[in-house]
Amino acid sequence: MDFRYLGNSGLKVSEIIYGNWLTHGSQVENDAALACVRAALDSGITTFDTADVYANTKAESVLGEALKGERRASVEIFTKVYWPTGPGGPNDTGLSRKHIMESINGSLERLGTDYVDLYQAHRYDVETPLEETMQAFADVVRQGKALYIGVSEWTADQIRAGHALAQDLGIHLISNQPQYSMLWRVIEDQVIPTSKELGVSQIVWSPIAQGVLTGKYKPGAAPPEGSRATDEKGGADMIKRFLDDEVLTAVQKLQPIADGLDITMAQLAVAWVLANDNVAAAIVGASRPEQVESNAQASGITLDGDVLKAVDEALGDLPETDPAQTKSPETRVVR
Repeated sequence: MDFRYLGNSGLKVSEIIYGNWLTHGSQVENDAALACVRAALDSGITTFDTADVYANTKAESVLGEALKGERRASVEIFTKVYWPTGPGGPNDTGLSRKHIMESINGSLERLGTDYVDLYQAHRYDVETPLEETMQAFADVVRQGKALYIGVSEWTADQIRAGHALAQDLGIHLISNQPQYSMLWRVIEDQVIPTSKELGVSQIVWSPIAQGVLTGKYKPGAAPPEGSRATDEKGGADMIKRFLDDEVLTAVQKLQPIADGLDITMAQLAVAWVLANDNVAAAIVGASRPEQVESNAQASGITLDGDVLKAVDEALGDLPETDPAQTKSPETRVVR
């Protein structure tokens, strides 16, 4: 496993991060979840990403149980705040001081730790003054409950404004967690240049495009039984945008590229996002330990210019590149 610095900080993270968005506490039984975390650790992964909203807090509890007994200083634990948790009251969502302060305490209890390495704003809250949000994050850091601050799916302008306030408050905003893959490149035009300028890294989610870049979804064929596309709890809505025959046909053209490198298509997809020098790590999820082991092997794979060009030629103009696709919810979501 290779490691990279996260933003302009001294914190190193594993290039492959194990994330439990669609698995722990909902799609995967606890025994399987524990086995996946053990496989991640055995593969050299030291960084784990979760959020309070995943399975309505259950995912944090499962991850905390899975990491129990591990030397705390040897792992990096990331979580997030914004989306509704609990019964869905008026303050059970967003980035208000009240919600942040209550959420960090709940997350630490569920994770079984005194602090998280990175606490992330899961979206931008248009209803709370940014100054209030960043002051609350600063207080969380000064209380020792988080070491660093990150954001997720913020626009370039939002990242710039948040970073400036963080500097004024003496805390480190070092990362953004966007969706990024061969098929979803909306951060390339604005978010990445701004982040490079500010010393902010990307921790990317869905590098395999919800599983589409594994090649298992075939044009003109029904999705495989038990796959994410058939599981309403497992992200079926998210994957629909990629289940177009034109896209699936183009994805099949990636198979010879992967074969030529003697790697899987999933490993090619993960190595592709890691080829971007502003990407610190790629988050992978899994429902089986062998998936974790295989994806972890993407660390250290170097793709040369010819390979990157071949990927672009295979996919043509199908990837989404519009920066406007990175956007904040227009209002807080309440159950």
